[in-house]
Amino acid sequence: MSSNDLAEVRRTLWKAADELRANSSLLPSEARGPILGLIFLAYAEHRFEAVRPELEAKATVRRPVTPDDYRARSVLFISEEARLSHLVRLPEEENLGEALDTAMCLVETQNPDLKGVLPRGYQRLQKSTLTEMLRLFAPLPRTLTGDAFGLIYEDFLSNFAMAEGRLGGEFFTPYSIVRLIVEVIEPFHGKVYDPACGSGGMFVQCAKFVERHQGSATRELSVYGQEQKEVTVPLAKMNLALHGLSGDIRLGNSYYQDLHHANGAFDFVMANPPFNVDKIDKAKLAGDPRFPFGLPNTDNGNYLWIQQFHSALNDQGRAGFVMANSAGDAGHSEREIRRRLIETGSVDVMVAIGTNFFYTVTLPVTLWFLDKAKRGTTRQDTVLFIDARHLYRQIDRAHRDFLPEHIELLANIVRLYRGEDVECVEGSDGALEEHFPDGVYADVPGLCKVATRAEIEAQGWSLNPGRYTGTAAVEDDNEDFTEKLEELYEEFTRLSDEAGELRARVDSAITGILST
Repeated sequence: MSSNDLAEVRRTLWKAADELRANSSLLPSEARGPILGLIFLAYAEHRFEAVRPELEAKATVRRPVTPDDYRARSVLFISEEARLSHLVRLPEEENLGEALDTAMCLVETQNPDLKGVLPRGYQRLQKSTLTEMLRLFAPLPRTLTGDAFGLIYEDFLSNFAMAEGRLGGEFFTPYSIVRLIVEVIEPFHGKVYDPACGSGGMFVQCAKFVERHQGSATRELSVYGQEQKEVTVPLAKMNLALHGLSGDIRLGNSYYQDLHHANGAFDFVMANPPFNVDKIDKAKLAGDPRFPFGLPNTDNGNYLWIQQFHSALNDQGRAGFVMANSAGDAGHSEREIRRRLIETGSVDVMVAIGTNFFYTVTLPVTLWFLDKAKRGTTRQDTVLFIDARHLYRQIDRAHRDFLPEHIELLANIVRLYRGEDVECVEGSDGALEEHFPDGVYADVPGLCKVATRAEIEAQGWSLNPGRYTGTAAVEDDNEDFTEKLEELYEEFTRLSDEAGELRARVDSAITGILST
């Protein structure tokens, strides 16, 4: 199938899904599961039918094919009653919603790893719309490839996230951000951990990275996730299954529960945690080895997440994660934690991202990259700062992303800094020639700067890329005022937090004096 044909299929399916949502009493978050369940069934049948002829050809009367034979090939066993090709042929008088609920139950029964994962509730949907959806989805197992199913699933997650706004961002991180993180940490093989895994997009992009480099993700990667929202765990498990991956995804609050015994256990950590969370019960965290640099005094969880990511890495491990801009300049106890982290030599790369890349917030963010393997190397006392705020594609007024050549350029800057070979398959060669004509890393004003630890200390241990790279010349457009306003609001929020912390300390000191 050509890319144009696939694009048309994706548009048609989403239009049908939109109709289903519009013609039911379900909220977008409630309709999400049943619709994704149809994609899951379509792909499961596609993979089942791909191996069935080979397995049945080897079967005998005394040794028939069993579900275990399919599982040994990393394929789900799908009985006749659970296949879309069967469901679409049911007589009109049949209860289609009930048949779909039964199909999901059958798949779980025959594939115990999926117990409690697949959606139910199809009987709540309008029969005419459900019939049309099934008519559109049923031919997919015979017309699409495996990767196309993954793309459609990602499309739907993205579209649902956009429709659900802030809540959608809790389970979905935009593709281009995840792809950039993956390209920088380079997870060729090993154990990957995400303690805020959402719908599992980080794991999927790790697998695609391995496959782009001619490896087998199922052999090279082991994935481990933890997720606080019960309704999100099935999304992650379905996403992994759709991409032929198996993983250990567990339900738990990562502030208080370390279900994977993460300390020093992982080669790679990736995450997009919730920012600026307050009301965390720090009394429960006292003595927890995941927080070796201490607990911040301020009522903010950012530096709890950052320490978790650092602590989970083994001695050669790399981490890449999204963080609020304010964390790079936060003062007082957070600055002290940041200083201690920098002094370990593990902070590797900091990338400033512009506004409107996320569904949860419009504010700009920063990508942090840690690399414990750089300790003891020539990079131990340096950090690469990149300002990528002027790189983006405007999708619509409220949303931006990176083009493939943007991602490749940013990853290549990191590769040059590390002394690695660059990759030029996505069109970044022109920009590389412009900025790095000698094929070696060099500071580029407004784009990138390698700062020493002494320079970072002189900046109050700030990890804000803009303090080091300078300002790039950007084209004047209608977005500039909004972006500047949002950056000022971010700075105002940071200063307000620091003022609140300082006020609490002053109040405490005065109370102590007056009570003596």
